Amino acid sequence: MKLVVVSAGLSVPSSTRLLADRLAAAVGRQTPVDVQIVELRELAVEIAQNLTNGFPGRALAAAIDAVTGADGLIVVTPVFSASYSGLFKSFFDVIDKDALAGTPVLIAASGGTARHSMVLDHALRPLFAHLKAVVVPTGVYAASEDWGAEGLDGRIRRAAGELAGLMNGQSAAKPVRNDLDVVPFAEQLAALRGTG
Repeated sequence: MKLVVVSAGLSVPSSTRLLADRLAAAVGRQTPVDVQIVELRELAVEIAQNLTNGFPGRALAAAIDAVTGADGLIVVTPVFSASYSGLFKSFFDVIDKDALAGTPVLIAASGGTARHSMVLDHALRPLFAHLKAVVVPTGVYAASEDWGAEGLDGRIRRAAGELAGLMNGQSAAKPVRNDLDVVPFAEQLAALRGTG
């Protein structure tokens, strides 16, 4: 399976890229994947040109193909002005709005303070819902003080497990019933009547 990691970190080294690498490694421990990294920093000029002329350059076209052809995505952005970076948003603006429909996505962000952790639910989750992707329930935010802390590793493992499950087809689209599942009343009634 193909896992594509989109990192919008601007510095080298980057805490955004470090988080992306840790997430990819955690998914790889859950399920066999071929990992491809897309560094948006290297595509900044081509992204800007695509926005102004409508045509992707060679490297940007390859990155778009990788992202739209992935079995699963990990997307990681630094927090700028309490949201995702402009570079991150611009990259997803040049991708066709239906190209990620049904694609499992793990959202993550890095920032200087825990106060910006809501960026996951107030910016990233709505963006990927708009793109019709399937966002895993657990997003991962890493503030400066989280590096080396116990809680970050647990969030990474949980989110990676959720993404690996979706990539392996363990979707909740039509859940398998067991004795603990709630059966809708209409189905119960139909079964009693012998019509279901």
